[in-house]
Amino acid sequence: MTDQIRFDDGTSYERYMGKWSQLAGETFLDWLAPNPGLRWLDVGCGNGAFTEMIVERCAPASVQGIDPSEGQLAYARTRPAARGARFRQGDAMAQPFPDATFDAAVMPLVIFFVPDPARGVNEMARVVCAGGTVTAYAWDMEGGGFPYEALQAEMRGLGVAVPVPPSPGASRIDVMRDLWTGAGLESVETTEISVQRTFADFDDYWTTVLGGPSVGPQLAAMGSEDLALLKARMRVRLPADAAGRITYSARANAVKGRVRMPEHHD
Repeated sequence: MTDQIRFDDGTSYERYMGKWSQLAGETFLDWLAPNPGLRWLDVGCGNGAFTEMIVERCAPASVQGIDPSEGQLAYARTRPAARGARFRQGDAMAQPFPDATFDAAVMPLVIFFVPDPARGVNEMARVVCAGGTVTAYAWDMEGGGFPYEALQAEMRGLGVAVPVPPSPGASRIDVMRDLWTGAGLESVETTEISVQRTFADFDDYWTTVLGGPSVGPQLAAMGSEDLALLKARMRVRLPADAAGRITYSARANAVKGRVRMPEHHD
């Protein structure tokens, strides 16, 4: 059993993962193409990176975000564009809302953290009204799509235990499709999202990962020789361009489905 991954510091999370989240989120929202004026729920909203995008891009009637981490929510509340959103502590598997409260529910980069993904999807379907949208996107953990997969592979190679989320297989595209159809959702569609991020130089990348919530503690606990070796290996794996910049890609899977309309019997 590895240590549980906890995200309590919104600022370090923003540099480590918030930027990746926004890159994937832009492509995801282009694909989703939601109507304006919807009541949105952001499940596992974290520090509000995606919540802010809903406010800025989707002209929502309202947005609510839930997350287990009060530290992350505190950061989310400071985002200028997310000030109109409401944030509260909550569990994806037991959402604190009545049935049919929202028009759209989204789980951004979260499903692999949910211990029982099927329950999480069923809960989203419960709180979304008939005809509404239930959707998610998540790094393809088992397919090597996680933005820091190369780093984690090198760490494992040095015998360092890397934290694993409770449900890494839940972000596979076939599993997501099964979860959505299993929750009774209809018109289920999936897509792959590929994004690239550029770091100013290797030091920018290295500083970012040292503060990263999912690997920072393990890196801090490594001996100086092992850490130097890891750093050297990562320089080889992430070659810089002529200007010293490092660019590499990550891949996510996305899914959407609709809550069934009730059947009318004459």
